[in-house]
Amino acid sequence: MITSISTRSSLALMLASGILVLAACDKGGNQTAGEKLDSAIAKTEQAGDQAKAKADRLAREAQDKAASSSASAESTIKREAQDASAAAKTAGATVAGAVDDATITAAVSAGLAKDPDLSATRIDVDTKGGTVMLKGPAPNAAAKTRATEIAKAVKGVGAVDNQLEVKTM
Repeated sequence: MITSISTRSSLALMLASGILVLAACDKGGNQTAGEKLDSAIAKTEQAGDQAKAKADRLAREAQDKAASSSASAESTIKREAQDASAAAKTAGATVAGAVDDATITAAVSAGLAKDPDLSATRIDVDTKGGTVMLKGPAPNAAAKTRATEIAKAVKGVGAVDNQLEVKTM
């Protein structure tokens, strides 16, 4: 009999413990296992929505940075294109200057060849920056002076350096 009272007491004690455990589990509300699962799913969805919002924000920030970098690169390309255009204009002016000097030299030489006193002499004509330099022999002082006048009459000539030497032939 002692064993059966002891067994009954143990059984009652276990039953009371089980009731207390169930009561403690039920403190958070009277939720069933399905309700607890629904609550966990809702919390997971909320966390997913927050993660998606953060990812979207970070993606927008990355796009903004990329757009800013693209605008900066476009600005740099435009500036470098303008620099290249200016350099091309300068190079074109230099080439045009060289062509003009060559044109002046040819025109002065042609003008000297038309003069009856100067056509028979060998006169070197060199032009640099619109300044014509004449070197060689001249038959007389008057021909030397006419050579200067012929050179000055050519379009584009800024100055004449007449180094002709008067030599009688």
